[in-house]
Parts: sequence; structure tokens; C-alpha cells
Amino acid sequence: MTGVPASAAGGPRTAPVVRQAGLWNIANVLTMLRLVLVPAFVLLLMHDDGTDPVWRVFAWAAFAVAMITDVFDGHLARAYNLVTDFGKIADPIADKAIMGAALICLSVLGDLPWWVTGVILFRELGITLMRFWVIKHGVIPASRGGKIKTLAQGTAVGMYVLVLTGPLATFRWWVMAVAVALTVVTGLDYVRQAVVLRRAGLARERAVRAERDAAR
Repeated sequence: MTGVPASAAGGPRTAPVVRQAGLWNIANVLTMLRLVLVPAFVLLLMHDDGTDPVWRVFAWAAFAVAMITDVFDGHLARAYNLVTDFGKIADPIADKAIMGAALICLSVLGDLPWWVTGVILFRELGITLMRFWVIKHGVIPASRGGKIKTLAQGTAVGMYVLVLTGPLATFRWWVMAVAVALTVVTGLDYVRQAVVLRRAGLARERAVRAERDAAR
């Protein structure tokens, strides 16, 4: 024995062991809570055909909790290395489930025009499919505009869940108008990013193939 560690002597090095976060961590629990809140929110909002202001306050509380947990679960997962395969799949599903349920229920109750629900849901579904379309070329990062859009949507939908009258009812219409505008603008920006990302990926693939053909 030389007394010199194997790594210093040029010997084999042991790869550091990376601990995989377990399923039952705080980030995933918050995501599960948000999924459970979806049917609870629907039942509260649709109680008595959505005519009881008290029950709609309860529905708003459930929606608010869901929106708050949406902010914290992703932050906790990244900050404390709690990212799991379950979280990657369940988190976006929970996000779109609570928002989609709220929009559809509000339109069914006649509180929100169906075209607003259609525009927002079409954008969200379209961007999700587009992410899968370009996933082999790279990941489209969440933009600041997208985060502002999410905040505007959550605020507007939350105001529509409550029974508001007078100036507040007019104000929530403008908040929803801003949310729809941001939904469209950020959606178009994601389309642009996806096209650029895919073109760059295809160019890299062609370059690699050209190098391989030249090496033969």
C-alpha cells in the first residue's frame, strides 16, 4: 500500500451516489392535494346550480388553495431536489385540471362566455402538445410572460367564481380581458420558440449525419 487514495493515484473513481427523491415528499403531496381539490371545487361551485353565494365562497377558497400550492410545489421540488417522474407528469395535469374545471363550470353556469373558455383551453392544450412535438430537440422554458399569464388567469377566474356586482363585476371583466390577451400573446411566443427549437434541432441532426457520411 502506498497510502495514496486511489483517486489521487489515478485509480478508478467511485461515482457519487445521487439520492432519488421519494414519492411521498412535500412537493408531490401538494400536487396530490391539488388533484383532490379539483372534484371538491366542482362540487362546491355547482352546488344548488351555482346560485348560493356562500358555497361559491367555499369554491373560491378551494380554487385559491389550488393556485397557491401550484406556486409552492414546483419551487420546493427544484430548491430541495424533490423532482420525481410522478411530479413531472402530475404537476402539469393538476394545473390544467383545476383551471379547465373552473372555466368549464363557469361557462356551464352562464357566468363566462364559452369562447373565453375555448381560447384558454385551446392554448393550454396546444402548448402541451407542442412541447411533446419538440421534446427530442429540447425543452421550451417557462417564460416570465407565461408566469404573468398564469397569475392573470388565476386572478380573473377566482373573481368570476365569487358572486360580484357593481364596479367589481366590471373590473373582473377587464382582468379576464387581460388574461385572454396574455394567453394569446404568450401562446404565439411559445409557437415561435417551438419552431425555432425544432429547426435548430433538425439542423444539428443534418450536420451530424453529414459528418458521419464524410467519415465513411
